[in-house]
Order: sequence, then C-alpha cells, then structure tokens
Amino acid sequence: MQSVQDLASAVQRVIGNVERVIVGKAEPVTFSLIAVICQGHILIEDVPGVGKTVLTKAIARSIGCSFKRIQFTPDLLPSDVTGVSIYNQKSSNFEFRPGPIMAQIVLADEINRATPKTQSALLEAMEEVQITIDGNTYKLPRPFMVMATQNPIEYEGTFPLPEAQLDRFMMGIQLGYPKPADEINILDTHQLRHPLDDLEQIMTAEELIFIQQQVRTIHVDASIREYIVALVNATRHHQNIYLGISPRGSLALLRAGQALAAIQGRGYVIPDDVKMLVKPTLAHRIIVTPAARVRSITPNAILDEILQSVAIPNAWVGGGKGR
Repeated sequence: MQSVQDLASAVQRVIGNVERVIVGKAEPVTFSLIAVICQGHILIEDVPGVGKTVLTKAIARSIGCSFKRIQFTPDLLPSDVTGVSIYNQKSSNFEFRPGPIMAQIVLADEINRATPKTQSALLEAMEEVQITIDGNTYKLPRPFMVMATQNPIEYEGTFPLPEAQLDRFMMGIQLGYPKPADEINILDTHQLRHPLDDLEQIMTAEELIFIQQQVRTIHVDASIREYIVALVNATRHHQNIYLGISPRGSLALLRAGQALAAIQGRGYVIPDDVKMLVKPTLAHRIIVTPAARVRSITPNAILDEILQSVAIPNAWVGGGKGR
C-alpha cells in the first residue's frame, strides 16, 4: 500500500509538469488533477485563447493516457461522438466503428455549440463509463475522463447545457487571463516552439488507477460529512436558488475533499478542504432564480453567503482534530 506522502509526491510531480505549460494557474491546475484522481469530469468555461485545450493535452500527456478531441458544432451527430455500426458486405455482419469517445481523456471542445441531442450522447459515457450502440454496450477505457470547454461570451448559435449534463461534471473551473509577468513568460517560452512538445510523461495510466483507488481510503470524519450535507442542504432552501445541489454534488464534494487532503499529504479531510472546493464543485450545478439573475446574483456569491452562514463543526474550531 502506498503511503499518503508517496501519493502526494506523485500527484505534485504531475501538477508541476502541467504548470510548465499552463503558467501562473496553480489553483485551476490543482483542481483539474483533483478531478482526474477522483474519476470526475471537468467543465472549463472561459474566454477563447487562455489555454483550455492546452491544459487538457498537458494532463493527458503527463499521465500517459490516450487523448481524443471532439470539436462540437451544430451539425455534429451523436454517431460522430460515440461511433457507428457499418454493414460489412464481405462478412455479412455489422461492424462497430468506434468514435472519438473511445479514449481515456476526451476533450469536448465548445460543447455548447452542439444540439441537445448530440450533447446527450455523452451522458451515458460520463456516468457509466460505457456507450450503447444499436443495443450493444461497449465499455470505455479506464481511466476515463471528459474535459469540456465552452466560451461564455459567444452566445449566438449555442445550446446551453441542461441541468442533468451540468450535474455530471465534477468540477467547473475558469482559467482567466494571465498576469502580465506570466504572460511575458508565456511569450518567452513559446518563441521557438510550444512547451507542450517537450512535456514528459510523469506516471502511467495504471499508476493513476492505483492512486484513484487509494484516494478513497482517506478518512472523512462524521462531522465533516455533516458539514458537507449542511452546505448542500442550504442550497436547496435558498430563496435565490431555483435548483439546488443533488446528492451527486455532495458526493463530488466529499471525493474532492479526499483528493485535496491526499495531495497535501494528509490522511484525513479538514473543513478548510471542503471550503476551498465548494465553488469549483457546486457553483456550476446551481440554477439561480430569474429574479436573482436580473439582480446579477451569481452562484458564487450565493455560495459565499452559505459558507458564512453554515457553522464549521465545533470539533474543528480552533485548530481542529486529526487522525
């Protein structure tokens, strides 16, 4: 059995490797790796050109996973994502031709440009790690992860993701514009060639699967579980929220807390882990009321309010307890 320190060291090496390409974005990179080791999916919503695609490629290369990119467009069909059965006249049988979804890390680029019918082609894959074509079920390779991107400023010709699809993303993150010093660094490193070309593989897919199993053994105290449920329950009764967090969201927050604790070399989750992960794991799942939207009230602002109102478990106040 690998120690927590060994696990933390391995993941930190991957994070450091990805940061060679994604400069000055330590927190989004960490959140992305948390989703990876929790077997979750990521939705990256940001303006064009800030490195969403590069982040996905850097992660895939660092952990030695197969990578496929799907460019979502209004004319994309579900079969273009999952694959199709084609009749072979020589053998008189139908043969399955797999689509790009049959990869370990799949980049769904500009996912909200495709129609809802095509978007729904990802639902079974994201939840059950399998696809069904013409009544036949095909298992997807493990580890399996979808990293989807969407550009918030381009609303024409887009189809907003339905609640069921948003809920399947473990995390919603943003990269944002780089700081001036970081942008100068980017210009310097990209002058001759793209740093992605020189990126090394840090671990194998088999090592990642082992880490994914180990992370689930991180201790979560009963008081931490109650704290997570209290935070999630508060979203279900908030006056500015039309649709609160589902049990899938609370489970995502627990799993993410285990991963963050492991990355930091701890064998147990503390309230600060939960507080740090509330926004990236829950904000994209919240649907605010129309009245709140008119007043420009955002899910992040509501979560800030909930974090202030929900008490931290007494046993953890003033230093906390560990195991």
